[in-house]
Amino acid sequence: MNNLKSFQDYLQLEKNYSSHTVNAYVNDLIFFQEFIRNNFEQENLNEVNYSMIRNWIVSMVDNGISNSSVNRKVSSLKSFYKFLLKIKQIDSSPLLKHKSLKSSEKIQIPFSEKELDKVLNHIKYPDGFDGIRDKLVIDLFYTTGVRRTELINLKLQNVDLSKNTLKVLGKRNKERILPILPIITNQINLYLSERTKIECIRDNDYFFLMLKGVKLNDSFVYRLINYYFSNVSEKVKKSPHILRHTFATHMLNNGADLNSVKELLGHSSLASTQVYIHNSLAELKKVYVDAHPRSNK
Repeated sequence: MNNLKSFQDYLQLEKNYSSHTVNAYVNDLIFFQEFIRNNFEQENLNEVNYSMIRNWIVSMVDNGISNSSVNRKVSSLKSFYKFLLKIKQIDSSPLLKHKSLKSSEKIQIPFSEKELDKVLNHIKYPDGFDGIRDKLVIDLFYTTGVRRTELINLKLQNVDLSKNTLKVLGKRNKERILPILPIITNQINLYLSERTKIECIRDNDYFFLMLKGVKLNDSFVYRLINYYFSNVSEKVKKSPHILRHTFATHMLNNGADLNSVKELLGHSSLASTQVYIHNSLAELKKVYVDAHPRSNK
């Protein structure tokens, strides 16, 4: 268990992962530890072999856990054993030759431009600070494509209205500077005016706050997006990530090149960005059919 605590500290302090991500890793490891304890009477994760892990994988599949979820849990285990190698607790990882299970890729459906217009221009927001903040959160997700963690951890000092830019801290501590539209600058000024009226601010370094003066958290932001989009959309999944997905898809649909979208999203490779082409292709096909003389319109 000491290694598990050290691993948790490593993810938080060195890798700078969000609390949500760290909890997911730790929960996967506890789940695995319980399995090997119950099935192999093994307590020490350092002494696990691949046969035990293979049994765990088979057990998860038999219990109806999807291949993608199994792969995610095994990925947590891989990271843990890489950490043990790093601190010289083991000589080799039991997952060295493991191959991920095949899983079908699910194309996430972005919001339509009409749905975004309804949320941003046609629904009623609460009066005062909460409503102004909520609308700005939604619009910032949609106009910049930031990740949920990046938005939550946005610092007040990194919002530069003189240059109309934001500086965010992305994965692996990579900073990037994002342009913001004039309409967002106006909303930010309105928000900052309301922010100064909060009586007791505990997390003053952070840009986005709750009315009680503390920074936003993962579950609050998720609920915020889900609540407002439930009023305009029947899509099953309504989350901050779908808004990020929507940003990329709408940018590509309207002529942005893939490399520019990659830089805005903070992806390390084009492969990560190409997933958004699936949706832009649907729009491209429509344009193609409508425009080509040989199409049977």
